[in-house]
Order: sequence, then C-alpha cells, then structure tokens
Amino acid sequence: MTVLFVRKIGMSQIFNENDSYVPVTLVRVLKNSICAVKTIKKDGYSAVQIGAQTKKIDKKSIIENLKKKGISERLSKFTEYRTEEIGLKVGDEIEIETLNINDKVSIIGKSKGKGFSGTVKRHNFTIGPKSHGSNNQRQPGSIGSAYPQRVVKGRKMPGRMGANRITVKNLEIVDIDKENRILAIKGAIPGPNRSISVLEKI
Repeated sequence: MTVLFVRKIGMSQIFNENDSYVPVTLVRVLKNSICAVKTIKKDGYSAVQIGAQTKKIDKKSIIENLKKKGISERLSKFTEYRTEEIGLKVGDEIEIETLNINDKVSIIGKSKGKGFSGTVKRHNFTIGPKSHGSNNQRQPGSIGSAYPQRVVKGRKMPGRMGANRITVKNLEIVDIDKENRILAIKGAIPGPNRSISVLEKI
C-alpha cells in the first residue's frame, strides 16, 4: 500500500481514445517523508508514520522531535498506516514513481464547510406556504409529542453542516505528470481547492 499527502488543485477534463471527455480532479503530490517506523516487537504492531509540510509551524515539540530523528523539514501533517513492508527507514521519501496510470486509489479528505444551516438546506425539508399570512415558511415545525418531555435523539434539526471527514473509494488515476508531481484522478474528491487530502493506493 502507498499513502501520500496531496493538495487539491481543481477540476478539469481530458479526452480519451474515443474522443469523449473524462472529468478529472487535479492534485499535486506533496513531499512525503517517513517520520517513524513501528514494529511488532517494540510497539505491538507494524506501521509507518508519514508526514508532509503543508504550512509553517512554530510548535517546538514537533520541531525538536523531528530533529532527533534527523528530519530537517518542518512537517505539519501526519498520518499512519499499517504495513508489513521491510526496509523502510526514518527520513526516506515516498516518491510519485510508486503510482501508475490506471491504479485504483482512495481519497480521504474534509468536505466543504457550510456553517450553521437550517433544516431546508441541511435535510431537504419542504418549505411552507408563502401566501395568506403564513409564518411557517422555513421553520422546522414540531419536534416531538407531549411524551417524552425531551427532544428525541437523532431528530433532524438546524446545526453545523459540512466540514466532515469523507472517504471516496475506487477512484482511477487517468494521467500522471511526474515532472510537476501532478495526478489526474477520474471523478471528484471532497474539499475545496488547495485543501489537503490523503491518497491511498489500493
């Protein structure tokens, strides 16, 4: 398995051999470094921790920890995945060459935040009548009966919408620009442009 941090550039389209267009999302592969290698003997399970520099950080605890491991980059994003691969060392970089055209990948990202939203936008509630003095156009209506004297768990109500962790599986890599470290992935991935996502090669 290959796991990489990528930054979303935006959506585009390319044409295949049949002259039909394919909608794609362009992502740039960031510089990914191995921060830690966990073993069954020492940690109880076998895994690799990967980090990428996505923004400037000044947190001394992270900087000092990376210096102890011999990593000069100020990494700010980290993820971990379990693997049985032998030979991986701290400080090694995961290159884009590990990916090929037609590979199947999963993208884990954060969806766009919509803020505090009402029931019509958040849950597709139907609006009330707009004429004859109606004061119930976008109100949620009744939220329960006389018993029990509380709001039942799971009741659809206004609240925060979006900004959730979403995984999209079985996406296909259509094209690769290794020089500029850009991937063209068929379909859409969660998050706004310039957002950071985790790419997992299946």
